[in-house]
Amino acid sequence: MTSEFDLLLFDLDGVLVDSEPISARRVADSLREVGYAITETEVLERFMGVSNPAMCEIVENEMGRPLPEGFLDTLRRRLLDVSEAELHPIDGVPEVVSGLTIPCCVASSSHPDRVRRYLEITHLADRLGQYIFSATMVARGKPAPDLFLYAAGTMGARPDRSVVVEDSTVGVRAGKAAGMTVFGFTGGSHVASADHGPKLLAAGADVTFDAMAALPHFLSHFVIGASSLRPGPSS
Repeated sequence: MTSEFDLLLFDLDGVLVDSEPISARRVADSLREVGYAITETEVLERFMGVSNPAMCEIVENEMGRPLPEGFLDTLRRRLLDVSEAELHPIDGVPEVVSGLTIPCCVASSSHPDRVRRYLEITHLADRLGQYIFSATMVARGKPAPDLFLYAAGTMGARPDRSVVVEDSTVGVRAGKAAGMTVFGFTGGSHVASADHGPKLLAAGADVTFDAMAALPHFLSHFVIGASSLRPGPSS
C-alpha cells in the first residue's frame, strides 16, 4: 500500500477499540451517583471525544458545585477496570493496522494509562503502543488542535500531510483546526443513527466510512488538498 500521507493519527475509543458503550455506562453510573442525572445515550451525545477533566468542568458548572473530591480518580479506575471479555477491537482493525506501512500513532482524549491498557487488552499494543498521545499532554483538549499538532510535531510530520481517523464531531473539528485531513469513522457499535456520518461531514470530515477494511483504500486514493478520491475500486 502506498499513501500520499506521512502520518496516520488514530483516535482510540470507537475507532480502534469498541469501547464507547462501556465507557458511557461507567461515566453515566458515576455521575448519577453524585446527583447528576444523565443516561448512557446522553453521555455519548454530549461528551463523546471530550476529555474527562473537560467533562467534569462542564458538569460542575451545570450543577453549580464541585464534584466530590477524588471523583475523577475514581472514574479513571472504573474505566481502567475493563476485561478482555468486555473490550474488543473494532472489526477489521487488527488486520488493517498490521498491514500499514505509514507511520502511525494514537491521539486520544483519554488518559495515557487507559489508552495503553485498552491497546494491551485488544492486542494492538505491539503495533500502536509505541507512540501514544493524550489530552493530558497539552493545554487544551479536543476540539482544540493542540493534541494533533503536538503528536505530528513529535512524530516529525507536517500537519498538511497528516490524516486523522475520528468518530466524534469534536475530534473532527480538532483535526481540521490542525490543518489535517480527517476521515470520519462510523463503524463503532455506539453509532446507532444514520445521521452520524452527516454530522461528521458537517463538522468538517473530508470523507466518512463505516468499515475499517476500507481505510487502506482511502489512504492510497485520497488526493491531499483536493478533498477527493482518485478513481479506484469501490470500498
